Formats: sequence, structure tokens, C-alpha cells
Amino acid sequence: MTRLNESFNSEVRPALMSHFGYTNVMQVPRLEKIIINMGVGEASQDKKKIGSALEEMMLISGQKPIVTRARKSIATFKLRDGMIVGCKVTLRGDKMFEFLDRLVNIALPRVRDFRGISSKSFDGRGNFALGIKEQIVFPEINYDKVDKIRGMDVIICTTAKTNEEGLELLKGFNMPFIN
Repeated sequence: MTRLNESFNSEVRPALMSHFGYTNVMQVPRLEKIIINMGVGEASQDKKKIGSALEEMMLISGQKPIVTRARKSIATFKLRDGMIVGCKVTLRGDKMFEFLDRLVNIALPRVRDFRGISSKSFDGRGNFALGIKEQIVFPEINYDKVDKIRGMDVIICTTAKTNEEGLELLKGFNMPFIN
């Protein structure tokens, strides 16, 4: 069991139970999964570009990513059905808690001019989306071996029913919200 998972069971869950007045432990919102997505648009022109993105995603997540392909053709983007457009990985269990721990305590403080995360990125059902502009904020990435700076999307899916529940859950994991 990871450090963040133990923290959830011993501190965050009881705090959420008292804050929202839950009577059952299973009513308390919890993390379901974390999805990391990296768009590699230039891979549609050059197949070698996806290789470095897959390697970096594997270092960041600790899990092998899958290649995402275009669903339909879009002529203005010079995109045909089935072309490679990026990669993604879905984390669950201990790997999810380890990634969230590294994201909150190591990666986000390394972002340039970081003041905090906006709490307005919830989807209405307690899930949170976050965009990172550079993959080099993660300590696993060697800056000298990076061929191109790429951004990534991090989606944190919870079992919360409302944005307020999701916000309180992520605040319990020390997510640095500004408002």
C-alpha cells in the first residue's frame, strides 16, 4: 500500500465522512483512475516521432502506453482515418496513487511560475482535468534526451457525485488549488 493510499484511509476518508455527514464508508468519494494523454500530431507525418513520446510516457507513468489513432478523416489537418495522433495510459491502484503523489509533490512545484491549480476544471460530476505544458517537469525525464517539448493532459476520475465532493477529496491529497 502506498503512502498516499494509507493517508486516504487514515486521514482523508474520516475527514470527508464528517464534512459531508456520510453514514457509510462506501459513500465516501475515492479515486477511480487517472488517465494521462499526450497528443503527438506530428506523428501523422513522421512515424518515428511517436517512439520518443511512448518512451517518455512509459517513464512518467511506469506503465506501457497505448497508441491512439484518428477516428475519422479531417482534410484541413491532413489527417486520415487510422493515422497515429498520440498515446495514452490509464492508471489504477497503487500506480495511480504513486503517480498522483509524484504529480502533487514533485512535478507541479517544478512548473515555471506556478501559483496553484484552478478549481474550475471539474466536469460537474467530480472528475478533474489538468493540462501540463512540458513533460520535463517530471524527474524521470532526462532533459538532454528530449527531442521536443510536448504537453499532456491528466484526467483524475473519482466516484464523487458533485464538484464540491471531488474538490474536497483532491484537497485531502494536498492538491494545490488557488481558489
